[in-house]
Amino acid sequence: MISKKNNIKFWIKENGLFAFLSFFIPLSVLFFVYLSIGIYWGSTRTVLASDAFAQFSNFHASFNNMLHGKQGLLYSWNTSLGLNYLSLVSYYLGGIFTPLVFFFKNENIPDALYFITLLKVGASGFSFWLLAKNLVNKLSRWGILLMSLPYPLMSFAMSQSELIMWLDAYVWLPLVVLGIHRILNGKHTTLLFFSYFLLFLTNFYFGYMIGIFTFLLYLVKLFGNFKEYKKTILPYLRSTILAILSSTILTLPVFLDLKENGEKLSKISTFKTEATQFWDIVAKNFIASYDGTKYGSVPFVYIGILPLLLAIFYFLSKKVNFKEKIGFFLILSLFIASFYIEWLNLAWQGFHSPNMFLFRFAFLFSFLILYLAVQAFDKLSQTEFPKWLGVILVTCAIFGLVYATAKESYSYLSVQIVIVTFLFFVLYFLAFAGFEYLKMSTKKMFFVLLCLVTIEGFINTSGMINGILDDWNYASRGLYATPHLPIQTLVDRAEKDRKEFSRLENLDSISPNDNLNFGYSGISFFSSIRNRHSSHFMDTLGFRSEGTNLNIRYDNNTILMDSLFGIEYNIAKSNVRKFGFHSLSQSGEYKLFKNEYSLPLGFLTNEEIYKVKPMPTDNLYNQKTLFNTLSGMDQNYFSFATLNVDKMDNTTVKNNKNGTVTYSEKIGDVAKKIYFSAEIPADKQAYISLFATNHSEIGSSTAELKIEEASAKSQIDITGQYYNIGYAEKTKKVHFSIEFYGSPNVTVVEPKLLLVDVPAFTSAVEQIKADAATTKIGNESAEMTLTATEEKNILYTTIPYDKGWQVTIDGKKASIRKAQNAFLSVKVPSGKHTVKFTFLPNGMRFGGVLFVVGMILFFLTEYRKKISEILLSHKKKEDSSS
Repeated sequence: MISKKNNIKFWIKENGLFAFLSFFIPLSVLFFVYLSIGIYWGSTRTVLASDAFAQFSNFHASFNNMLHGKQGLLYSWNTSLGLNYLSLVSYYLGGIFTPLVFFFKNENIPDALYFITLLKVGASGFSFWLLAKNLVNKLSRWGILLMSLPYPLMSFAMSQSELIMWLDAYVWLPLVVLGIHRILNGKHTTLLFFSYFLLFLTNFYFGYMIGIFTFLLYLVKLFGNFKEYKKTILPYLRSTILAILSSTILTLPVFLDLKENGEKLSKISTFKTEATQFWDIVAKNFIASYDGTKYGSVPFVYIGILPLLLAIFYFLSKKVNFKEKIGFFLILSLFIASFYIEWLNLAWQGFHSPNMFLFRFAFLFSFLILYLAVQAFDKLSQTEFPKWLGVILVTCAIFGLVYATAKESYSYLSVQIVIVTFLFFVLYFLAFAGFEYLKMSTKKMFFVLLCLVTIEGFINTSGMINGILDDWNYASRGLYATPHLPIQTLVDRAEKDRKEFSRLENLDSISPNDNLNFGYSGISFFSSIRNRHSSHFMDTLGFRSEGTNLNIRYDNNTILMDSLFGIEYNIAKSNVRKFGFHSLSQSGEYKLFKNEYSLPLGFLTNEEIYKVKPMPTDNLYNQKTLFNTLSGMDQNYFSFATLNVDKMDNTTVKNNKNGTVTYSEKIGDVAKKIYFSAEIPADKQAYISLFATNHSEIGSSTAELKIEEASAKSQIDITGQYYNIGYAEKTKKVHFSIEFYGSPNVTVVEPKLLLVDVPAFTSAVEQIKADAATTKIGNESAEMTLTATEEKNILYTTIPYDKGWQVTIDGKKASIRKAQNAFLSVKVPSGKHTVKFTFLPNGMRFGGVLFVVGMILFFLTEYRKKISEILLSHKKKEDSSS
């Protein structure tokens, strides 16, 4: 034990400063780049760009809620009616730094993400420093340090730094490769096993890519010296397979969930990838070259001028194993081919076309360049200096040739970017030439190089972060934090008021994932992890969730759907104008409304419910059919009336033959405004129906309804079609307007006035309520008490179906039936019963068994010699004592 302590002290004494700097310098570079655009702890501008605002901030807030005991780890009732929360955690929140949100309040989550981002970038630098230190034989400690800095600041990482869950993969990749080298050097497989294990747990998506790459890297090293390394085949395969096996405690449930709810494999329709051109690799190696992270961008491969030069030199050096040269050249060629050939590009990404943020495996190309560069630098000797200086000059000339002949194709290569890039070519040349011909000391050369690499990293990082700022914008703190207190106050007020489980929705939400942040059950949700079956059915009921169901939105549907899905509360800035809703409380500019006609989570019906088949293009028919089946009634709830167009501003109208209307703007970038009037009969809830028929035409256009000094704004293509006009207790005439903004033309089905028959609606709700179950909710369970009859013996719930659900009736296991391929239901015997639904993610139990088996096998095989020695020693003691 004493020797181990001495070893640790010696290691810290020898390496502590450099280990710290490998962490601190990249962290500081990003810190000062953020500072240059006004981002710091508590700043007005936050790190919430692109998906970080709507998704990651709310997901981390929900994880904070979970850590504080406000929800469970396996299931969340606060996402689109309910969701497998473990899958969401695995996809978005699996990193080792995520639990740090525990120390932040939810209104300060932007600061948490800022802090965690800096930590992950620093940790990436440290992990590569550990790898570089074990790759070299002669390179000085300062040389190792300067070669570790480009990795955390590579363009791929910085250009997509707002995607915080990806940053974890960059921490584990060098450790996996270091684990491979330790095996090759005859050492324990412990590092490789746990690095793979934690990689797969924290980011299985990037783990898939890294797994392929590191396997190829191992093969190159193996065949580069097969005679020496063939003995490592079994340890490598054993530790890798056992790591994969052990990680199934999380990856298996997530895989099964994605298989059930994920997208189909992408079809390969073209041979060549979109937008790529011949000189992309060179163009994207210019310092601070940023062409966007949306569609039409090309791979971010830059990792620094010096690493690129050294990687080229690697293949020219006579001191490098020839077989390894061939192997790594083939891997680099595979990467380059994958940037241009569509099926290879998709293969790296699991045959799923990415939704923006393209070429997600490009960081592996950058890593390999730096990996080779470190080894080349270690082997660089004075005898090869002329060749090395020639590499710098020739590479610089190639860059110049590309810019001179193809600059029209690469508009993002500004004059400033080109000048800065060539300046660093010159500076690196002078630094090495000074060492060779002016007899500069090695210490001075490494200091100069360290400064150059750090400054270059700062310039490139600044280019990437400013690119994000221009491309996506970093959201202001006010957008996230200012509404937080009044909304949370009203959510807490609703929680005190409710008698049993119900749902809440915010008509003036911050984002579609507010429910996760504030801890209330709702409908709206935006995530790659989702229940596609329930969302698809909800889409047929008027909640917009088209295509792959990444989005589902509550906005703009009828009071029937409020009732059916238990929307007991609405939060809004103005009067909700809905029948059955009355004001309950107010906080700031937000108000809380309570719905007297919300239904519980489960109610009894009959076998007819399984015959309800939704029509894909008639959501009102589907609402009517479902409501009538559940209530046992035969009523018509909907009717239409004409609207009067009083006047229009900046708008021309074209009536099309197919019953649609196209509104076009007269003056560009000015809203198209149409003024309507209508008479609402007594006891009717009124809506204007606006259904867009051409989504490519409208893009992300919005429609804003203004009535009685109130307004409601919606993005047309992702929200429902029924814009609320209000309830009329007595016949009345209303005037309102619709403003379209965001595109020159908007084509919709001719707008009509939709009327809901309130007496029919209330009678149906009362009938359904009469057969309602009393519900108690747990973190991963729902317990319902009910009295079934022979006529009504099907318990129908609005809990989304998932294979992880199990059900018992009075403690005895029963069979779940899918209703509309969307919700849980179960047949119940006549009489009073307690029905309990319990959730455990599908595959988790088996994954847990595999985890235990994998861990036991690893420790038995890895430490069998030590275990044998301990057992033998114990046996000798027993023999001597006897």
